[in-house]
Amino acid sequence: MALLGALTSLASLAAPSPSGSPPFVRRRPVPWDEQPPTWRQARPRVIEAALDRARRRPSGNWFVLAASREIRADRPFGRTVAGVEVVAWRGADGRAHAAPGACPHLGAPLCRAPIRGGRLVCHWHGMALGPDGAPGWVPFPVHEDGVLTWVRLDEAGGEAPLDRPVLPPGRPEPADAVTAVATMVGRCEPDDVLANRLDPWHGAWFHPYSFADLRVLAGPDAHSADHWEGDAAGRLSGPDPLGPDRFLVEVTFTLSRRVGVPVRAEFTCPDPRTVVMRVVEGEGTGSMVETHATPLGPARDGTPRTAVIEAVIARSDRPGFAAARGAAPLLRPLMRAAARRLWRDDLAYAERRWELRTKAGG
Repeated sequence: MALLGALTSLASLAAPSPSGSPPFVRRRPVPWDEQPPTWRQARPRVIEAALDRARRRPSGNWFVLAASREIRADRPFGRTVAGVEVVAWRGADGRAHAAPGACPHLGAPLCRAPIRGGRLVCHWHGMALGPDGAPGWVPFPVHEDGVLTWVRLDEAGGEAPLDRPVLPPGRPEPADAVTAVATMVGRCEPDDVLANRLDPWHGAWFHPYSFADLRVLAGPDAHSADHWEGDAAGRLSGPDPLGPDRFLVEVTFTLSRRVGVPVRAEFTCPDPRTVVMRVVEGEGTGSMVETHATPLGPARDGTPRTAVIEAVIARSDRPGFAAARGAAPLLRPLMRAAARRLWRDDLAYAERRWELRTKAGG
């Protein structure tokens, strides 16, 4: 998320905004232990109620499999999703396909199969398998949104299937944005990942290297889809007029100790395994960070494993943002590194939550 501020700053160096104003501001740093505490506002009931409503939203049995760039025509991609072994590859026409990861002949791992003519060729006995399927081997529905590749697993999902995944409204077109996808794996469940993101109050305390001056301006009520708005002290003062079930946050993405990019951002859950952060005011308005929690399979000791697949879709109205798009191949490794730094901390949060839930029997 902090990379959104850095990207707009790079754009301003190439060309200023029409007003000539830079995207960043100088700020007076507040010592970490002197910032206003947020524990009174971070009410467990509010977080749990928001999580409960998110888990009841339909997914249509769609799971994020990987970044679209990871699905290739020269070698297959393998991942276990919700306990289902999946192999994905691109056919001769460039389209992505996904199917069971075990060969229907004797069970060879197809993630190691060479691709010839757009088909997987099992390296055990040479059985060729393609998007048309074979007896006992039926490909899964696949959707590509320009950034991520999704797979529909109806038996694992257990819901009424949808023709396509539920995507956040207003998502920037990838061709007009700088995108990057980072994947991290934690020993927890998707609920624990979502609970982390549905606690925006922890940002400046837990990630002082990336966030400062954080205030939660609006959020959902603990008992319904009603909202509250808070004043500077976090006191409740009425309903949020902008829609159901979202958190509205004012925060500064820190570029250095004294320089940052102030924005307002909202957090919403379009499906039961996704939290979307969207910049609604300030530099990079419309930019999104999509955090997808894809269940994998249990570790050898039975601990659940979840892949956090985070997609940054950054945009800017500044004329110089075209230069940032041109530099996307150089920026993506930096964006992925920033996401991984945040999630090293946040996965510790999610894993700790899972441990406490397990001990409590919840």
